[in-house]
Amino acid sequence: MTEEARKTPRVRDLPIQEELKTSYLTYAMSVIVSRALPDVRDGLKPSQRRVLAAMRDLNLGPRAHFRKCAKICGDTSGNYHPHGEQVIYPTLVRMAQGFNLRYPLVDGQGNFGSIDGDPPAAMRYTEARLTRTATECLEDLDKDSVDLVPNYDETRQEPTVLPARFPNLLCNGSSGIAVGMATQIPPHNLGEIVAGLVALIENPEITVDELAEHVRGPDFPTGAIICGRAGIRSAYRTGRGHLTVRSKVHREEARGDHVHLVITEIPYQVNKTRLIESIAECVKSERIPGIQNIVDESDREGMRIVVKLKRGADDDLALNQLFANTPMQDTFAIQMIALVAGQPRLLDLKEIVECFRDHRIEVIRRRTAHLLRLAEARLHVLEGLLIAIESIDEVIALIKAAASVDDARAGLMARFRLSERQAGAILEMRLARLTGLEREKVQTEHDQVKDRSREYRAILADKNLVLEIIKEDLFELKEKHGDARRTSIEAAVGEFQVEDLIAEENVTVAISHLGYIKREPVRTFRAQRRGGRGVRGQNLRETDFTEHLLIASTHDYLLFFTDRGRVYWLKVYDIPQLGRTARGRAIVNILRLKKNERVTSFVPVRSFDDAHFLFMATRRGTVKRIALTEFSRPRPSGIIALRLADDDALIGVEMTGGDREVLLATRGGQAIRFKETNVRPMGRTAAGVRGARLDEGDEVVSLIAGEPGSHVLTVCARGYGKRSPLESYRLIRRGGRGVININTGTRNGPVIGSMCVREPDEVILMTANGQVVRTRVTEIRVTGRAAKGVRIVALGEGDRIASMARIAVEAVAPVGGEENAAPAAVDAPDEPEETNGIAEADESAFGAGEAQESE
Repeated sequence: MTEEARKTPRVRDLPIQEELKTSYLTYAMSVIVSRALPDVRDGLKPSQRRVLAAMRDLNLGPRAHFRKCAKICGDTSGNYHPHGEQVIYPTLVRMAQGFNLRYPLVDGQGNFGSIDGDPPAAMRYTEARLTRTATECLEDLDKDSVDLVPNYDETRQEPTVLPARFPNLLCNGSSGIAVGMATQIPPHNLGEIVAGLVALIENPEITVDELAEHVRGPDFPTGAIICGRAGIRSAYRTGRGHLTVRSKVHREEARGDHVHLVITEIPYQVNKTRLIESIAECVKSERIPGIQNIVDESDREGMRIVVKLKRGADDDLALNQLFANTPMQDTFAIQMIALVAGQPRLLDLKEIVECFRDHRIEVIRRRTAHLLRLAEARLHVLEGLLIAIESIDEVIALIKAAASVDDARAGLMARFRLSERQAGAILEMRLARLTGLEREKVQTEHDQVKDRSREYRAILADKNLVLEIIKEDLFELKEKHGDARRTSIEAAVGEFQVEDLIAEENVTVAISHLGYIKREPVRTFRAQRRGGRGVRGQNLRETDFTEHLLIASTHDYLLFFTDRGRVYWLKVYDIPQLGRTARGRAIVNILRLKKNERVTSFVPVRSFDDAHFLFMATRRGTVKRIALTEFSRPRPSGIIALRLADDDALIGVEMTGGDREVLLATRGGQAIRFKETNVRPMGRTAAGVRGARLDEGDEVVSLIAGEPGSHVLTVCARGYGKRSPLESYRLIRRGGRGVININTGTRNGPVIGSMCVREPDEVILMTANGQVVRTRVTEIRVTGRAAKGVRIVALGEGDRIASMARIAVEAVAPVGGEENAAPAAVDAPDEPEETNGIAEADESAFGAGEAQESE
């Protein structure tokens, strides 16, 4: 070591920020250029290119015998890609998978994985060879058509890019994640790409939109359907776009009036097993209630996933729900980034096609120049042979007289003015060439090589001839490898909300005392005459009973108000729809309730406008009015709606228009009626003001928003009730004791609740034991305000009325205004009264007559 080297420090102090920046930039560029992004010319990444080069070295052409993949990966690793066979094998496998590549480059034998997500067999078990498509990419590689560079250990040469007569980047696509960027180029149909290239060659000024008339859109190996052309246009114009891809589905009629949805094609890169699991999960979680079973009948002939629907299920609705909730509809994000001259660039369709055209021009010119050099070299030799043949006697004499080969060569060069190469060829010429036939062959070959040389020079001198060669190659490619389009392009599906997939209908929402919730169509319960015993409702535990019943539309929001003054949001269609006798789903599993918090009131809301208010009442007689817009931003964890005292609870919430009359009914049979304008609007956290002065031990049980011309229906625990005109309740100011609502003696029991009804309406009442009675309001006669009432429900031993709800025929805006009213129920026709007063138990008895079923 020199003295100067010893003085040079081996350790240098560097700013860590600068070193990290430099090192990371080096790493990033290595990933971008040498690993993750394809070259725009051949559409391959370095690892893919090296695998194909290694297979070519092994002479694994389309007609060759298959070789073990372990051998291929070993040669690739040892000769070109020193990263281990285990990382090379996945690259080889993907190039053999027909569900990943539109035109596979490797012909695999054995288990190379499946669209189900099954992994390939180990490389010691599988075999492979090149496909005809791959040979198109490798053709002319030995004709100096592309640059060759030393491999990693400089023992051989490897190509920096393949000649690629086949437009691989667009036909097979590519995907990769680099540092700070990613590429996702979809596959296309070869015939369309050929048409686009030819159009570009014939008209270099062609626009992207004109080019897109030839290249209709991506063509995925798994088929499926592209919905709309907006994403295609965006991707072709800018290099970025999003495609909505749907599975191909058809309907089949099955026995028993069942309908099957049969899936035969799925979106690109969607795992079939995960798709089936996703559908099963949606069925299990009741997001798609119409599905009965899922069967995978796929075989060697193709894909076939059968989704069996329940009898009577809406197949259009079920299909839309599948598209909305499962990977049967997927989004393919296009990002056409590729390496151009070693630099990553975002390219539009025309730029990619131009880059391929320019690459082919360079390849053909380099190949032609190489062939011209070979032809001229051969022509030079043939000219020497012809000279020797013409003077063969003198040549033979000169050679015989020479003392050595070198003397003979020098003599020939001097006597006939030949080059060293020509003289060497004459010395190596066999005597058989001296026959007349052989002399003629040499002359014929000379003329042919001279013609080829002339042709090569013409090609190099005329770009149009090069372009004609490219066109001929493309037409030949299309003839040999072209096939029909697999992916169809259909009209765009409209932007839809989840509500568009849900059938809108009136449903009953029932919640039990112990917190079980469910919904079911209103038509499940048929109308009966007064005094009937009803049909079986919720099948509850002995200690549970149905406490709340609400009629709402499936498209409504449902605001859940709890006894602690908090409010939660839920779409009605998100409430599980269960059978008539089902208990329901625990509400604590649906809402994020606080500990010991119970839901006491529900308000269906279609839209949150500024013209409506929520009017609240508590058990201790406190009332509050708040603008509906205060609740327009749903939060899963809920928000405060009313500040309560520790011994108080929220018992009711009503939607109002700002000028309604409200009525508070108490358990002891009192009622107070006043205008809502007596209560000023307040903030969410306000505690409210006094609405009713209560007697000792009494409490408010119902809050009613009065409707002009309506009646107040009051029901007591022992099945008795009455209907009285709203006007019979004297209008006073808030804060008073009110007037008598109903006589709550031993026969009636305490008041369960009061509600505002009209004559066309129907009422559903539920008992503590789960019995359900649906009756018309007209079956309950109008009585005086202080009357004891009539029997409404014939209760069983120890049973009592637990809750009640109205089915409004002429719907008065229950939520968010008249225009947001839920669909009205249809009044059912009279039916013969049953002798035992019990409704039939079979499904045919659950409708409310032909009129309601037709709705």
